[in-house]
Amino acid sequence: MNHVLLDGKKVMPSKIVCIGRNYVAHIEELGNEVPEQMVVFGKPNSAIGDTLYAELGGEPIHYEGEIALLIKDGLPAAAGFGLDLTKRNLQSRLKDQGLPWERAKGFDGAALFSPFRSIDSTQDLSLQLTVNDKLRQSGGVELMMYSPQLILRQLQEFTTLEDGDILMTGTPAGVGKVQAGERFDGLVMQRGKVIASHYWLAN
Repeated sequence: MNHVLLDGKKVMPSKIVCIGRNYVAHIEELGNEVPEQMVVFGKPNSAIGDTLYAELGGEPIHYEGEIALLIKDGLPAAAGFGLDLTKRNLQSRLKDQGLPWERAKGFDGAALFSPFRSIDSTQDLSLQLTVNDKLRQSGGVELMMYSPQLILRQLQEFTTLEDGDILMTGTPAGVGKVQAGERFDGLVMQRGKVIASHYWLAN
């Protein structure tokens, strides 16, 4: 089982639950429609990686920076920065055929995380992603169509979040293709203070 770090200790998530199309600006940049219901998809534990690749299996990789929440007792207990990695061309082909996204979203190494830090609430959480010191993405819970609380309520209607599971809350506008040699710096802030950060060099 792959692990993440929570306050310096190893935690092994059983699964990663991801929310798609949760920021209107991101929906618009990809030319998608605003969904009538919350978009939910999953990544297995094996998707947790530590290396950012520009290409895998002949497919270019696209990045999506997100606020990631680690669950305990059914509630968000910690926050970190996450990169939801996508084989965008493959995803488009699958969507055109009405097929699931797992091959494009759940592959090995498709989820990268900073260390997580304990939080007492999800209020005022925000993220920033810079690539080669240029701001690419920024956003926060106030811009989400589905707040963390609403996400949890809707997930509880059909699935159980176990201790250590990770919730990826969606990405703001500014997604793009990973280029080899680029440096990605992601951080999560709360009330203006950085609580989690990490960087990756793209291979």
